[in-house]
Amino acid sequence: MNRRFALLALAAFVLTATAADAAKPRAKARPAPAAPAPLPDTVRVAMVTALGTIELDLDHKRAPITVENFVRYVDARKFDGMPFYRAMRLNWGTQPNGLIQAGLQANPLKVFKPIAHEPTSQTGILHKAGAISMARYAPGTAMADFSILLSDLPSLDADPKSTNPETQAGFAAFGHVVSGMDVVKKIWDAPLSPTKGEGPLKGQMLEPPIKVLTVRRVATAQN
Repeated sequence: MNRRFALLALAAFVLTATAADAAKPRAKARPAPAAPAPLPDTVRVAMVTALGTIELDLDHKRAPITVENFVRYVDARKFDGMPFYRAMRLNWGTQPNGLIQAGLQANPLKVFKPIAHEPTSQTGILHKAGAISMARYAPGTAMADFSILLSDLPSLDADPKSTNPETQAGFAAFGHVVSGMDVVKKIWDAPLSPTKGEGPLKGQMLEPPIKVLTVRRVATAQN
């Protein structure tokens, strides 16, 4: 008898608990996060440095992989605080002749995976004065470091007719400076260390490096 009572009591408890659970308001399912808006054909970014602001237009239409990679770093604010660490000064041709270089220097805590190489023979974006171009080792190793040119450097463009694989690939230019070339020149003119850097980079390292404070997207009439 006691056993039967216990079973009835247990059944009543289960039914009561089930009814109570049914009466509880169910939590609303969280909506799936919205997919990021596609990038426009041209993305403008403002790079605020310790020496002033450089604005660049990135050509998403012709170099989608490279621009999406760069914007990913911008939106994640991984470029904030990075240095311009190199100024290559070529002592021939019309001055200023060369480039400046910045980035995360393969910091494993900040870099994303390398991206596919987009050569100038594919994009048509050439290495003219004011161009921004990805730094790399072999083609397909570019991550977060980049250069801004002070002069035309066609030797950085891809040359499909070359027998040298490096020259065939060239470097991946993906936009250009729209304002702030005076700031680019100031960085290029900054003091260099006579001892820092290895191999051909020796004597090209800025001392001290020029800090980039922030890099942000900028709204334009197109976007």
